[in-house]
Amino acid sequence: MTEKFEAELEMLLRETLEMGAFASVMLCDAVDALVSRDAALAAQVIAKKEELRDRHNKTEDRAYEVLTLYQPVARDLRAVVACLKVLEALERIGRYGKAIAKVECHIEEAGALNDRAQLARLLSIPQMSKMAGGMIDTALSSFKSGDLSMIRDFGTRDDGVDALNHSIFRECITYMLEDPRTISQCTRFVMVARYLERSADHACTIAEATIFMKTGERVEIK
Repeated sequence: MTEKFEAELEMLLRETLEMGAFASVMLCDAVDALVSRDAALAAQVIAKKEELRDRHNKTEDRAYEVLTLYQPVARDLRAVVACLKVLEALERIGRYGKAIAKVECHIEEAGALNDRAQLARLLSIPQMSKMAGGMIDTALSSFKSGDLSMIRDFGTRDDGVDALNHSIFRECITYMLEDPRTISQCTRFVMVARYLERSADHACTIAEATIFMKTGERVEIK
């Protein structure tokens, strides 16, 4: 039974990481669609929402099955619990990707943007996306390898994402005050920045789950 359990646990970890890659791509593609004004790419991201849900449910069910059939203890139990926490974070990241893709679709439907809105569209969103996406990828790599040194700077990295979020908000307020025609678009960019900030927070959740899995210690990255 031990060999069977180890095989099931390995499958659970692998499916969790596969969902991680899937959710990360959704988020990155959504931002690429927004920056490049690619409505077709945005539609592809939105279409992935069902697969995201199916991957989450399938892997979550596997985790519950492992818990029920094998009743793991100690480190093995922590690994299963960590997978459940990571899965929840990844589903949220993928859903933020879908939400950002919808923003691009709304902008496309509204027609061409004026010059100020085009400037606001870029802002620091690509940089913020790169930072948040990098945190997600690093967190997943740490989860896979168990190397906690990879996530030791997550507090600082998360602070950097938060700072960009505040910067984008302030810049959008400036645009809206100077030109009311930018209000609708800038409001959407503020939402996009918020989605990216929350995605970075979920990367921290993955890092916290990894630490718990490896050491049994409960930490809060902030």
